[in-house]
Amino acid sequence: MGDPDAPERGPHAPRRLRCPECGETYRDRWRCRCGAPLDFADPPTPAGDAPAPESFDARGGLWAFDDLLAVGNDPGDRVTLGEGTTPLVDADEGREPAGDGETEVPPWNASFKLEYVFPTGSFKDRGATATLTRARELGVERVVEDSSGNAGAAIATYAARAGIAAEIYVPADAKESKLRAIRRAGADPIRIEGSRGDVTDACVAALDAAADTPSGTDAWYASHAWNPAFFEGTATVAYETALQRGWDAPDAVVTPLGHGTLFLGAYRGFRRLERAGWIESVPRLYGAQAAGVAPIVRALYGPEAADPEGARNDAADGIQIAKPVRDRGIREAIDATGGDALAVTEATATRELDRLHAAGFYTEPTCAVAPAALRTLRERGEIGPDEDVVVPLTGSGLKS
Repeated sequence: MGDPDAPERGPHAPRRLRCPECGETYRDRWRCRCGAPLDFADPPTPAGDAPAPESFDARGGLWAFDDLLAVGNDPGDRVTLGEGTTPLVDADEGREPAGDGETEVPPWNASFKLEYVFPTGSFKDRGATATLTRARELGVERVVEDSSGNAGAAIATYAARAGIAAEIYVPADAKESKLRAIRRAGADPIRIEGSRGDVTDACVAALDAAADTPSGTDAWYASHAWNPAFFEGTATVAYETALQRGWDAPDAVVTPLGHGTLFLGAYRGFRRLERAGWIESVPRLYGAQAAGVAPIVRALYGPEAADPEGARNDAADGIQIAKPVRDRGIREAIDATGGDALAVTEATATRELDRLHAAGFYTEPTCAVAPAALRTLRERGEIGPDEDVVVPLTGSGLKS
């Protein structure tokens, strides 16, 4: 990889990174010397009017939006499995009323974006294709990542596609279905006892040890929380949603919220479309966290709101993040869009998961927190009954 701070050369050179806290720039680095996460210094904004939706060629998947992406300037560097253009469907079409003796459940009155139909079964493929593309641009030979499962499986799969070695640090109790996907892609899953934070600590320690090797470039952190390329990929959920709606943003978007990879990706994507003049405004963004592990809710409303029934929502294992790397950015996005964050209990999420499955949406448990949160937000009046809402369903039930 060479000197991480060396100047770029050539028309397709990787874009530089900038620290939003201190302003320092780098050719490549996984975090700033001041400790803050980095972003791209010059993210692209397309010139001209939005293309007519009926003429837009989406055959390239999410790479059809290459004018809006800060990675993959050279098509030869793109690491892709044809991901993207996931369906946007009416959540309530075809649903039957409740049976005898059951309380009829109100309709979702929303559109679901079926992110679980990606190659590895989760939205994390959006970030993985962009991250491994960035790795290829930089000449990376080995990546490391820490994950509860979905991001690890995605990074391992796209690393295999790129011909890059991968090690994935996972919790000791990670689901076997997700470990199997990591192994079958040829990556090494490394189980770590303790909390999800302990897994990250172990991964970073390994990364620091690699930096002390003679080359100093033995491993590259393909982190879905730290690496800005991952957020370039997840921003495409906003591009696709707007395109599928005729370049019209919804009134609100509700996502699961752990590290905020989809939440912040959506925010960045809609903001970029607004700056380009392709949509009129950014939707309100709402994040659904797991009760008991809801740091954003805790910061906004205190411990009782973050843990409303005094028990963790362990079913939502994909968002068990006590210290999000980009927590400041998440709160800024909530404030800027007039959105909110709320904690969803395990009982509430489990009921919602059953409703999803009964309606034909075979998702994993973490997905259920977002449509469950939507019901609460409508009950509170934060989202009006006639407002357009999009809810991404983020992971396949085949991973459960």
